[in-house]
Amino acid sequence: MLRAYKSDVRWRIRQGEVESYQAAARSINSSNADAVNVQHEFGLYGVWHNPVAVDGQAGEGTYEDHLSAFLQELRKPVVTTLHTVLPKPSTSMRKAIRSISELSDEIIVMAETAVDLLASDYGISRPPRVIPHGVPTIEPHGRASFKAKMGVKGRQIISTFGLVDPRKGLEFMIAAMPEVVARHPEALYLIAGQTHPDLLRVQGEGYRNSLIALTRTLGMNDHVAFIDQYMSQRDIIELLLATDVYVTPYLDPNQITSGTLSYALGAGKAVVSTRYLHAAEALADGRGMLVGFRDAAQLGHAVNEILGDPELKSSLEQATFAYAREATWPRAGKAFLDVVTEMVAASRTRTAKPKGGNGLGDRTREDALPTIPS
Repeated sequence: MLRAYKSDVRWRIRQGEVESYQAAARSINSSNADAVNVQHEFGLYGVWHNPVAVDGQAGEGTYEDHLSAFLQELRKPVVTTLHTVLPKPSTSMRKAIRSISELSDEIIVMAETAVDLLASDYGISRPPRVIPHGVPTIEPHGRASFKAKMGVKGRQIISTFGLVDPRKGLEFMIAAMPEVVARHPEALYLIAGQTHPDLLRVQGEGYRNSLIALTRTLGMNDHVAFIDQYMSQRDIIELLLATDVYVTPYLDPNQITSGTLSYALGAGKAVVSTRYLHAAEALADGRGMLVGFRDAAQLGHAVNEILGDPELKSSLEQATFAYAREATWPRAGKAFLDVVTEMVAASRTRTAKPKGGNGLGDRTREDALPTIPS
């Protein structure tokens, strides 16, 4: 079933059909578009084959990249933003990212850590541009008034927002709440957001129900609450402004971009997080508190330390807000526009030559592709 998009959606790509990617590229070539921006995430532009079971769970298997077929056909200048840059990639993932890099005029990543990974683990020598995950411009004030608006006046609010799925590790923060409540009886952990649609389609509300059951078992019904609804941008901002401590107890150590963490930083929140890549970079130098994975005791201790020390909380809030200033949409948008403007100008100086991508001169994109070592 096709979604009824508005008229500003000009072309569609059918997932898993290489010919659809190529047709879209040809249509874009004949359009008046000046440039193309690809927001890359594994799974959006390719297919996984033969997943291997690891510890009883399906692994990633072999990745068949379809984006390269699109980029090979494309004759417009293109900038690709990589949302995931995994350390120690599989051979197929490494090949896909190297191919995408060769076929893109510019590559953008959202964290400095990704720059090093592309060089060390993918063998890509050309440094990408770094533009942080954009966030709205938020003025961090009105905590008491937003608590009153949400009906949680007088509570100390710990929160996590975003699509709910097992990769978030929410059960570990719930398990930490008895320790938190023992020291701060007014504490309330708000889990905001709907269940991830892919998870809902396959497993229903099993994960959410397990979180609710854990809450009841621990006697935390008055201290853990679920906001099971779509969160608009305004809802998210109001939740963050009411929050005392924001928590990301995520389980994937290789997660290099977290939009929810970026929003919390932009709102100037004191943050407790597991040590996944984005958090380790963003919360370094004393900007937040990092804890081990799957460790409820560490989560509880860190949250208690912040709630029990107003000066520490204020210091962390000021540090995160200052750090995130360059990521606000006006600044991130200008940085992106500068990259695209420079890229288009450089492309126009090469209009007399077939486009090879990355300054590869007279060779076509197909000819320019190197042999990718394994």
